Amino acid sequence: MSYTADNWPITAALLQFPGTRPDGTSVQDADAGEWQQVFQEVADAGFANADLTDSWVRPGDLSPARLDELKAAAAAAGIGLPAISAIRRSVIEEGNWQENLAYTHRTLEAAAQLGCEVVSIGLHQALTPEQQQQVWFWTVEGHKDPVGDKETWNNAVTRIREVGRHAAELGLLVSLEMYEDTYIGTADSSVRMVQDIDLPNVGLNPDLGNLIRLHRPIEDWREMVHKTLPYSNYWHVKNYIRDEDRARGQYVAMPAPMESGLINYREAFQFALSVGFQGILCTEHYGGDGLSVTASNQEYLRRHVLPKREGYALGTSQVAQGRQKPAVPAAAN
Repeated sequence: MSYTADNWPITAALLQFPGTRPDGTSVQDADAGEWQQVFQEVADAGFANADLTDSWVRPGDLSPARLDELKAAAAAAGIGLPAISAIRRSVIEEGNWQENLAYTHRTLEAAAQLGCEVVSIGLHQALTPEQQQQVWFWTVEGHKDPVGDKETWNNAVTRIREVGRHAAELGLLVSLEMYEDTYIGTADSSVRMVQDIDLPNVGLNPDLGNLIRLHRPIEDWREMVHKTLPYSNYWHVKNYIRDEDRARGQYVAMPAPMESGLINYREAFQFALSVGFQGILCTEHYGGDGLSVTASNQEYLRRHVLPKREGYALGTSQVAQGRQKPAVPAAAN
């Protein structure tokens, strides 16, 4: 049975909720009642599910008893927890990869205890001091995975494959979040990574917003959709207004509601559906009242983008029209 607009699982990212209080203490150590207040805000915004973005609380660093408290806090607010996004814990980060790999395994165990379905991971690393000083961190370059370094590439493949096998034992999907200047930073490289890992439960999280917001030339978003969606099993969705003056080398991007930015998600989903995408969605937004914007994004998806019924007839979009449908690999199932 395929999802429709009424029942497609959509989560709210918890990017808007900081992991540190104003007094410098950690939300990680908070009373479960404080966690429940966050989940209640998410529910009041109209969501039934949340993505446990680990910039807020790190499930992989909670004891089994505290994980039970986290799950109960969400349930008390009426919020499901189908996904965890473990960010900036690259398994090839020099000097930290062993701890990051161990943390990723702990996150899988936590996800299983919480009853999650998918864990999203990536190869992006901590923001640099210069990035932290910006209004928008993506306006300056951060870490870059070494281009053409076969040993580092193979390390990424081997370590993520290890993660994927552990996830399979726990009944979980692993989704690789696309992010600039990493080995999951272009459509072609991301697909190659999934193909080299070659596990049926490891696919892509085609977070194209991470790429179209860059203040430099970018890949065409339609081409990225066409290449990556057949390999995708989870999807962070957000959008950015973008302006380019190529003659002067000037590029500007700012966060925008999904319906207002560069990516036409109506068109993107037409193609996604044509290749069988049925992954959980996570709505994200940076800046301002991000939770309200993500709530508007959910409404936009359900009202205008997602299929109203099973057997939805695809429209003639620019993406779907005149292109050969790619074969869907096992990782997309």
